[in-house]
Amino acid sequence: MAGAGSTPDGGALAERLVFSHANGFPAATYARMLAPLRRGFEVSHVDVFGHDPRYPVARGWHGLSRQLQDHLEVRRDGGAVWLVGHSLGGYLSLLAAAQPGAQVAGVVLLDSPLIGGMTGHLLRWSRRTGLDRHLLPLQQTLQRRARWPDVDAVRAHFAAKPAFARWDPRVLDDYAWSATVPDADGRRLLFDREVECSVYRTLPTRTVCRAARRISAPVAFIGGRNSREVRQIGLGATRTLVGARVAWLDGSHLFPMERPEAAAAAVGAAIDAMRAVAPRDARAA
Repeated sequence: MAGAGSTPDGGALAERLVFSHANGFPAATYARMLAPLRRGFEVSHVDVFGHDPRYPVARGWHGLSRQLQDHLEVRRDGGAVWLVGHSLGGYLSLLAAAQPGAQVAGVVLLDSPLIGGMTGHLLRWSRRTGLDRHLLPLQQTLQRRARWPDVDAVRAHFAAKPAFARWDPRVLDDYAWSATVPDADGRRLLFDREVECSVYRTLPTRTVCRAARRISAPVAFIGGRNSREVRQIGLGATRTLVGARVAWLDGSHLFPMERPEAAAAAVGAAIDAMRAVAPRDARAA
């Protein structure tokens, strides 16, 4: 699955895979998908976007993308860096890859279709008129239950929701633990609902498409066959960016949670296919 460069002393240099999570789902939710990838890559991630005051949520997601960029800068050793992101995380990966001097070998988008054309115009108009609540899950986010007496209650609550009922049970268990933290009353959501709502309301309608045009590294898209998000947004702008590098898995927008091992295999296959065309300076040791 993975290739390697070499260190100055001749040792193997593992490829890095930097993963970015979807809005509302901390990176630990994806442990089952990332586990197989750790056998071939050095995997790292930002644990939770949007909760560090140094990187505020604002229009264009500049703070969030800077948080990912700073994570990438923590260690530059010349090895290949592959960016993989789900939904929000895919868009942030594109923004990071477009930065001057970014040494990115390639980007894998997990159900992150580019927003452009009429969809972008519609989102901008809905913000001006206050009708974005009909296009984005704002009310559902703000009204979501945030506290439970214990982890078993968290698990039972989400297991009863149709979207979560399709998840691999192991992933749901990981989510029950990782997406909540202890408090005086038991457990509360780690991802603040107001922050999650702010991320939706500041969804870029131009920034990501403009950034995508500046990326020299190859980009691949993996989507869920039953993804409502892909149906709503369309794939016109995405296909312009990725060309033939499109793959599909059974599942919804949340297919990484529904089929984690299949998602991991698809990510590995996408990276394998991109290696031959990745920028040489990003692959060199």
